Amino acid sequence: MTVETKVTEFANYINGEWVPASNGETFDIVNPANGQIAAKAAKSSLVEVEQAVKSARETFESGVWSNKSVAERSQVLLRFAAKIQEHANEIIYLEGISSGGTIRKLAGADIMQLAMTLKDTADYALKYEFVEPLPVVDYVGASRSEIVREPLGVVAAITPWNFPLILAMWKIAPALAMGNSIIVKPATNTPLGTLKLAELAIEAGVPPGVFNVITGPGGVVGEALVTHPQVDKVAFTGSTEVGKKIMSLAAGTIKKVTLELGGKSPSIVLPDVDFETAIPGILFGVFFHSGQVCESGTRLLVHDSIYEEVVEKLAAASSKIKLGNPMDPATGMGPVVSKHQMETVLSYIESGLDEGARLVCGGKRASGENLDEGYFIEPTIFADVTNDMKIAQEEIFGPVLSVIKYSTEEEAIAIANDTVYGLAAGVWSKDITKANQIAGKLKAGTVWINDWHAFRNDAPFGGYKQSGTGRELGKRMFDEYTETKHIHTSLASEIGQRKSFGLIF
Repeated sequence: MTVETKVTEFANYINGEWVPASNGETFDIVNPANGQIAAKAAKSSLVEVEQAVKSARETFESGVWSNKSVAERSQVLLRFAAKIQEHANEIIYLEGISSGGTIRKLAGADIMQLAMTLKDTADYALKYEFVEPLPVVDYVGASRSEIVREPLGVVAAITPWNFPLILAMWKIAPALAMGNSIIVKPATNTPLGTLKLAELAIEAGVPPGVFNVITGPGGVVGEALVTHPQVDKVAFTGSTEVGKKIMSLAAGTIKKVTLELGGKSPSIVLPDVDFETAIPGILFGVFFHSGQVCESGTRLLVHDSIYEEVVEKLAAASSKIKLGNPMDPATGMGPVVSKHQMETVLSYIESGLDEGARLVCGGKRASGENLDEGYFIEPTIFADVTNDMKIAQEEIFGPVLSVIKYSTEEEAIAIANDTVYGLAAGVWSKDITKANQIAGKLKAGTVWINDWHAFRNDAPFGGYKQSGTGRELGKRMFDEYTETKHIHTSLASEIGQRKSFGLIF
C-alpha cells in the first residue's frame, strides 16, 4: 500500500493545533511485526493535561458545540465519517505499524466500523428523547413537569491498544453527539490513528478544542485526567486491574464512570453441534486479532461425548491459520502488540503446562520467514483444562484456548459462570431453543449463539461482575453522556391550590 504520509514524530492535538510535550520528551512506537521503531510520540506531562482540559472546558462553556442543535451536530458527524473513508489508507497504515492488526482486519472491518458508528450515532441522536414530558398528578397540583437530558461537559476517554480506533469511537461518537467536549488518552503503544481522527474531526466541522488527544503514560496523563475537577466523566476500556484504580481515583470528585474491562468468556458446545460451522467459529472467537480481544471465547466447554473429536478438529483447523506480515492480505493472524505482551502470553502458556494441561498445538513464539523479528505466537490450544487453572481463570489476551470437559448442561452452566468476569459467552448447537434457554442462564452482557464477535451498533455492549459497569453502543448509550434534570413548573394561580404549602403555614 502506498501512503504519502511519512511517519516520524507526533505531537498532541489540543485546541485544533499540534502541541509537543513541554518537556521535549517523546516515546517510541514500535512496530510489533518487526520490532523496529515506527514513530515517536509526545511524552506529555501535567502541563499538557491542563492545556487540554482548559481548552475542552472553555469550548464547552462557550456553547460553540454544546449549544448547536442535535441536527447540526449529526451533520458534522456524517462529514467526519466521510473524512475517515476519504483518508482510509493513511489510517490503516498508522494503525498497522503500531497495533499489528492485519490488513484484512483494518481494511475489511475497522474502517467500515468507524464510519458506521458515526453514521448510526448521528441517526440515533436525532431520535433521542432529550425532553420527556411527565403526566399531571394530583398530589403536586396543577403543574407541568419534564425530564431534560443535557450534555455532561468534559469527557475523558482512556482507550486500549487492541482496537485503538473502534473503542475510541465508541466513546467519541456519543460524547460529541450529545454536545460534550472530549479528551482522548490513547494507549502508549497505539496513539497514531487516534491523533489522525482528531485532525479529521476538526476538518469535518467539530470546533477546535472540542476534540483533543494527549499522548503519554497512563500513570501521569491518565491519572491526571481521572482526578481533574474540571473533567465530568471518564470512559475507560482496559484491564480490570486498571479499571478498579480508575473507579477509586474518580471517587474523589464523584465523576461519572463507564468501564469496559476484562473477560474470560465461556463458549459451550452441545453434543448436537454442527462441526462445519462451529469449528471455524470457535477459532475465530479466540484467535481473531491474535486473541487480543476482551470478549474472546477463551474457555471452550465441550460435552464429554464429543470432546476428543472437537479437540482434534480444532487442532487441525488451527494449523491452517497463516501467520505473517500483517499488511499481506494472505495473513490470517499477526503479532501481539508488544514484546512485553508476547512474554506475558508465553508465561501463561508455561503455567498451563506446569498445572498439567495437555498442550494440543502451538505453545511457542512463532519462527520462520517474516516472523523472527516480530512478536508472533503460535495459535495455542490446551486440552484437559480444569476451571481452577490459571489459564482458565485469568485473562491472557493472546492466542490461547483452554478446552474444558463437561457432562451435563447444569455442570456446563456452573463452570461457565464460575469466573469473576461476565463480558460475553456463547453456545454452539443446532437446537436453537435449547441454546437460548442456556443463554438465559449465563451471567454475561452479551451471549452469542452459533457466532462470535458479532456486534451491532444498536445493541448495548458491556459486562456483568468485574467486566465493567455501564454500556457502550445501543440506543441508550447517550444516557451515559448526559445529565438528567427534572424541571417542575407550578401552574397554580392561587396559594390555596398549592396543598403542600399548608404543611408549614
